[in-house]
Amino acid sequence: MNLNDTDFVLFGVPATFAQDRGALDTRWKELQREAHPDRFAAQGGAAQRLAMQWSVRINEAYQRLKNPIKRATYLCQLNGAPIRAETNTAMPAAFLMQQMAWREELDDAQDPAAFEKLRVEVEAARARALSSLDWLIDEKGDYAEAARQVRALMFIERFAEDIEAKVDQ
Repeated sequence: MNLNDTDFVLFGVPATFAQDRGALDTRWKELQREAHPDRFAAQGGAAQRLAMQWSVRINEAYQRLKNPIKRATYLCQLNGAPIRAETNTAMPAAFLMQQMAWREELDDAQDPAAFEKLRVEVEAARARALSSLDWLIDEKGDYAEAARQVRALMFIERFAEDIEAKVDQ
């Protein structure tokens, strides 16, 4: 293994959006056992520090691979289409109109039924966006369009968090 390998190489899985979560979990546990610093206690401090680096690297890769948005972001970046969410917030007009309509609904929501209706709509949009990413990345190989879809999904995720925050109030 090489610290500079991609997350996919490190975990021994294909560089695709679709991943088997159970396989990722199993491989993470295997890699953590192999790299655990305690296994290198008899080999001295340098070996333990290296094992600690590996453990951190394995955890970072696992966090990226198990999360669909982070995984899609990583795949886009690896394939020359960085997300640039901080600087590129351009979205299609229809998407922005939907966001505005949801914001108005959230502002007007007063009862559990209104919140639940909005939650269902947002979850359906999230599912469509994830399905679109699967197709754009794994089937079409269109990383530039996938990057746009990731940015949209980030908006959807933030809005879902806003719904939960308002419900908690």
